[in-house]
Amino acid sequence: MQVAILTVGNELLAGDIENTNATWLARRLTEGGATVARIQTVPDDHGVIAETVADWAAAFDAVLVTGGLGGTPDDITMEAVAAGLDRAFVVNDEAETQVEATIAAILERRPDIDFDLEPEWYASMPADAEVLPNEEGLAPGCRAGNVYVLPGIPSEMKPMFEGIAERFAGDVESRECYADAPEGAVARELGMVAERFGVGVGSYPNSGGPTRIKLTGGDSAVLDEAVAWFRANATVDLYDSEAAVAAAREERTGSDAPEN
Repeated sequence: MQVAILTVGNELLAGDIENTNATWLARRLTEGGATVARIQTVPDDHGVIAETVADWAAAFDAVLVTGGLGGTPDDITMEAVAAGLDRAFVVNDEAETQVEATIAAILERRPDIDFDLEPEWYASMPADAEVLPNEEGLAPGCRAGNVYVLPGIPSEMKPMFEGIAERFAGDVESRECYADAPEGAVARELGMVAERFGVGVGSYPNSGGPTRIKLTGGDSAVLDEAVAWFRANATVDLYDSEAAVAAAREERTGSDAPEN
């Protein structure tokens, strides 16, 4: 399954808020076997959001959009998504009921609040959308076709995604190991294993730490063969975890220490 992630917000582009949503979603999707094919951040611009959604909905199996839900002037994501999908932007009755119940609970807890919270600000979405309840906040998410719209607040986005995570299951698997050496020390073997077995390869250096090596593929048996071949042919020691690398380093340091 090919999935694209679109994060929306001027604050992300300005660096006012760290874009942790993109990284978290990419990791969870990959863990589930999906392939993250695109990640992009766009401003709170109706035309840009609508155009990107229209293009991506046609190009990918699923599109995840986060940010810009709510009742403030910059919360335009839902309306832009509706435009991108050529759907009317309407108040969803199910969403409105959920929002009204949430507002009532908020006002019960905070009777001192002296301003209006209009349900339609939070319950409007593309026509015929599936409502994704927001158990941690006010604005529901939705699914319209293959486009999923989630809140930008991580504490709201994460549980909403977990409720639909199984929809993004794929068949891509990965295997990891660690080399106590620079990534250049495994470059030759990584190129060979990629060509020999048709698997994806990646090496991720860590300043002062071990190099993480990742092999990915859609066939478990082939992937296992590739890992076995790589381990057998690598010219450096490979370990199953960073902790194992640290233990090996400590053992070497200890054995090199002069005797009293």
